[in-house]
Amino acid sequence: MAIDIGISDKDRARIAESLSGMLADSYILYLKTHNFHWNVTGPMFQTLHILFMQQYTELWNALDLIAERIRALGHPAPGSYKRYVELSSIKEEEGVPSAHDMIRQLVAGQEAVTRTARAAFKVADGADDQPTADLLTQRMEVHEKNAWMLRVLLEDGGAVTAPVAKKARRRGK
Repeated sequence: MAIDIGISDKDRARIAESLSGMLADSYILYLKTHNFHWNVTGPMFQTLHILFMQQYTELWNALDLIAERIRALGHPAPGSYKRYVELSSIKEEEGVPSAHDMIRQLVAGQEAVTRTARAAFKVADGADDQPTADLLTQRMEVHEKNAWMLRVLLEDGGAVTAPVAKKARRRGK
């Protein structure tokens, strides 16, 4: 039966294609995060083990939402690891990096998914596809927050001094 939801066949195909990239990036990031959850070591083990579990669980739940949106648009969702590797902008990790490098890779992965979602949003928005645009907006919010939460773990812990405070110190106040 033909799909008549107010979005042309051509636009639905373009949206499904962009969502397929989003699904692939999300799946590769899920797998990488889960791998790091299993293999993290070092003084921050407990903190990172729990954080990685929270993030991979959230990613796992998002996979279904993205795949089902592709299906609702009338297209098959990619479902093989081979296809995800082809579509994803995120590189696999075959070794076991240090905890610090794990965090760096996950920041890069979260940011990559955000960029993919932002590009897909433009396609959905241009086709007046509010449900997909809403899904992508929600995904961007999650991935931007996750990137921030990981990024702060890479900071040295020193507070950034505001310019006003620096001037006050120079004047002896």
